Amino acid sequence: MSVSLLSSSIFLGGLSGLLQGASLLTLLLLLLLKAAQLYLHRQWLLRVLQQFPSPPSHWFFGHKQQFHKDQELQQILKITEKFPSACPRWLWGSKVLFQVYDPDYMKVILGRSDPKEHDGYRFLTPWIGHGLLLLEGQAWFQRRRMLTPAFHYGILKPYVRFMADSVQVMLDKWENLTDHDTPLEIFQHMSVMTLDTLMKCAFSHQGSGQLNRNSQSYIQAIGDMKNLLFSRVRSAFHQNDIIYWLTPDGRRTHRTSQIAHQHTDRVIRLRKAHLQNDEELEKVRGRKHLDFLDILLLAQVKRGSSLSDQDLRDEVDTFMFEGHDTTASGISWVLYALATHPEHQQRCREEIQSLLGDGTSISWDHLDQMSYTTMCIKEALRLYPPVPGVSRDLSKPITFPDGRSLPKGITVSLSFYALHHNPEVWPNPEVFDPSRFAPGSTRHSHAFLPFSAGSRNCIGKQFAMNEIKVAVALTLLRFELLPDPSRVPNPMSKVVLMSSTGIHLRLKKLIYP
Repeated sequence: MSVSLLSSSIFLGGLSGLLQGASLLTLLLLLLLKAAQLYLHRQWLLRVLQQFPSPPSHWFFGHKQQFHKDQELQQILKITEKFPSACPRWLWGSKVLFQVYDPDYMKVILGRSDPKEHDGYRFLTPWIGHGLLLLEGQAWFQRRRMLTPAFHYGILKPYVRFMADSVQVMLDKWENLTDHDTPLEIFQHMSVMTLDTLMKCAFSHQGSGQLNRNSQSYIQAIGDMKNLLFSRVRSAFHQNDIIYWLTPDGRRTHRTSQIAHQHTDRVIRLRKAHLQNDEELEKVRGRKHLDFLDILLLAQVKRGSSLSDQDLRDEVDTFMFEGHDTTASGISWVLYALATHPEHQQRCREEIQSLLGDGTSISWDHLDQMSYTTMCIKEALRLYPPVPGVSRDLSKPITFPDGRSLPKGITVSLSFYALHHNPEVWPNPEVFDPSRFAPGSTRHSHAFLPFSAGSRNCIGKQFAMNEIKVAVALTLLRFELLPDPSRVPNPMSKVVLMSSTGIHLRLKKLIYP
């Protein structure tokens, strides 16, 4: 009996060993198959991109050694000088971005309907879901058409007062925080202020969110999400979702996105509480113009609506981020540009003083009369575009005006930052020259793209420009802006244009007789 058991044990042990060996062999074959697929894909990419020269790259690490984390944008500018119009950038192995910084190329690409880059934009999904930014095709078209009325000028006009109130709260805080010898990092203040403005304008929130702990937590969560996204995009080992969610960064991403969702859920819940009866619904329906959240909530209660609670939250998450962080970036960089060019700053101040006096009131009509200030804002947005670039996956072949072409399946990265600094497009591009935007000046239709272009341009661009004008005007009436020479900002792309060293200014309170 013991001999029989021993024989069975040996047999089972041998069978187990064979199965393990077969499993290892299967795994090895799968790995070899994947390696072969990546190799063949890389060879295909090398063939289709041979019309477009690029700097030498490593077969596995690509151009990683040439693109240091805090100097990526500066390196792209060096590439634009050597490789006209466009240049492939190898991220690793068989992963390449086709970088574009030529207005003719931009015009052709943005005139099409290619989808957003799948691999990069899908990393935003845990944060903002499938709202207007990430939707494609007919679903995007229907949602865009539904939300466009929220940016009608009849809606935007009264927002100027809310914007001014939020800016004044921020400037009051600045007076208590600093003197002209103590630099202030302004980006975080701007982010809280623009979130406060958005809450008042798009979500009819009462009171100031600039002193609200929930708003501070949300701003911190957004900052963490941008850092995590930036790291993930550039890690070859974090591309796979299963692997990423098992890492410390993946778990942190989940926790941080939950904080952001809690904030937007609170906004939706508070607003829904006011629409619980037919009388309130009829009041909202009777308004001539509806704000952003009105449109979404009324669309959801409409009979036969396909707008789910998740769809609603995705749109609020998307607009909450896009509506405050990009604008905070734009205002911060505009103020920095004016601080480093005092002659233009003073000319803007004089124009604003002639229109607003002491600044106790600012209206919609004033915004169109700030001609020189608007020129300076546009020139600052040229140098420092709030969204440095976007990406598309080519859904069909494309041929550019110079005759060169690409097949479908290539990921195209449209670098607005490089476009705006391209010496072939803008003479002396590093010089701050507002006259580029003087009335009557001419330029290529796609040379200046701070809000992108084509059918998928920024739906809130007029809202953003109005808020920038209000913030700049009221700030210049209260402070002289001076740079901090010990901490020069270093532009870097983290979804929006930020500075790795912060944006520090010295603020000198203006005293009027």
